[in-house]
Amino acid sequence: MDTGLYIHVPFCTTRCGYCDFNTYTPGEEGTSSVGTYLSALEAELDRAASDWDRPGPPSTVFLGGGTPSLLGADGLTRVLNAVRRSLGLAPGAEVTTESNPESTSPEFFEALLDAGYTRISLGMQSASAHVLKVLERRHTPGRATAAATEAMDAGFAHVNLDLIYGTPTETDDDLRRSLDAALATGVDHISAYSLIVEDGTAMARKVRKGQLPEPDEDVYADRYEMIDAALRSAGMRWYEVSNWSRPGGECRHNLVYWRGGQWWGAGPGAHGCVRLREGVDGYHDGLTRLVNAKLPRRYAEALSSGNSPVTDTEQLSAADVHTERILTGLRLAEGLPDALLADAPNAVDRHVGLGLLEQVAGRTRLTDAGRLLADGIITDILLEEDV
Repeated sequence: MDTGLYIHVPFCTTRCGYCDFNTYTPGEEGTSSVGTYLSALEAELDRAASDWDRPGPPSTVFLGGGTPSLLGADGLTRVLNAVRRSLGLAPGAEVTTESNPESTSPEFFEALLDAGYTRISLGMQSASAHVLKVLERRHTPGRATAAATEAMDAGFAHVNLDLIYGTPTETDDDLRRSLDAALATGVDHISAYSLIVEDGTAMARKVRKGQLPEPDEDVYADRYEMIDAALRSAGMRWYEVSNWSRPGGECRHNLVYWRGGQWWGAGPGAHGCVRLREGVDGYHDGLTRLVNAKLPRRYAEALSSGNSPVTDTEQLSAADVHTERILTGLRLAEGLPDALLADAPNAVDRHVGLGLLEQVAGRTRLTDAGRLLADGIITDILLEEDV
């Protein structure tokens, strides 16, 4: 199984109204300079090399944020060089960076390819100007697809576009235009997520005040079916509830999460799930979840003092690992081995009878109808196991 390295880049030029990620804008309290962040990240990767009882070099690396592309090609090259020096890279490793379309260029993509990046993920969200305005995105409607084309022209074989559906004021026609525009680029991967109005965000305040309408679950379901039909017709297949790809275009890094693999989380606020070497603080003979300090300044201060940036650990029991395997694995098109669900026979049989699950060749998996109700199905299975 692949092992992964996630690197969190906490910087954004502005904060989008729907976002509740661990991000910081210039001058915001608790942030740090890019140079300070990079030095701290290099120090953490060195610690990971000694603390992580890994089977070998990571086979996937994923830079997320925030806006990793704000580091520029030079900064992103420095990050990947630090990974090579500390942890190494497995042969044929997948190396992804998220990028916001407005902070990219043909020269940027060419430099990343030369540095060793193999995959680009771009935040498109929508091809409609009024939807982008509601989301408080800065790029123009055509910039994301232009950036995808630039990345492919530079030589990237694997490019993803992220879509968000169900934004207040979005229409069916808006979504159709977004799908058409994304598919016209020829990218090999598209992710589509329903908008979640998170507490504490600017969008949540607008919904609460009646300035924006509440999200509608029926609209979400209809839009999801539109997305699936359009992507299937274009030769893409779903491999996780919110992700579609052409053959060979699946994101290997995300599959590390969904299949229950190990990953180290580096950077402010990053989460990891690893086996620690014996003698390392928090060690036990299973997997340990590690959580870093959220504030970039505190993260950097810990590492510059020779200390760990980890602020919280959780030792996972076999039961914890089993639960997480069901939570993530049942969302995959491949499903799970029947044996993993043996403690919830009634819930499984009930959902098979309803046409929401199917059992094929020793595996249990969601049907097309079941994908719309995946969270509820998983909850039912876990509740029966807890009885």
